[in-house]
Amino acid sequence: MSIFDIDYKIDKPSGLDQIFFGMGCFWGAEKKFWNLEGLYTTVVGYAGGYSDKPNYEDVCSGATGHAEVVKVIYNKKKNTLEELLKIFWESHNPTQLNRQGNDIGTQYRSIILSDDKEQLEYLELSKQKFQEKLNLKAMGEIQTEIKILDRFYLAEDYHQKYLYKKPNGYCGLKGLGIEYF
Repeated sequence: MSIFDIDYKIDKPSGLDQIFFGMGCFWGAEKKFWNLEGLYTTVVGYAGGYSDKPNYEDVCSGATGHAEVVKVIYNKKKNTLEELLKIFWESHNPTQLNRQGNDIGTQYRSIILSDDKEQLEYLELSKQKFQEKLNLKAMGEIQTEIKILDRFYLAEDYHQKYLYKKPNGYCGLKGLGIEYF
């Protein structure tokens, strides 16, 4: 079964792990993980804010505090968290505050959310590691938030696997050209 055939409305299956990344528009962020061997699926939605019924229009207005995020469900027997962080750090510009390229607003901020408190220290260390690489090139300070996931809200159906359904759709996501490892 393909990642595109999985019902995105189901909960994470037993034996798999998940992590939530915000790195600009969730369409492009989601696509960055599709070629990862061991990936179960990706799901786009909203998280990191305070509204309990976010929708796309409200999130884009900035009124919800939520970011556009991708939930990455993966098999840790086939993938390491380090591999996922490599994709995250290399695929966007974490030094931009509340934007990625032409996409501007708090919904496009750089954020990592985890449902595992024990993972937070590891995520912070990855941020420090990437900051050291950026410092060597004088590329600015990382603005990425790292925190515990409070709640994840599914985005509307038309956003799910958007760039699979519309391969020529817009994606302004660009990295800095700096390798994580």
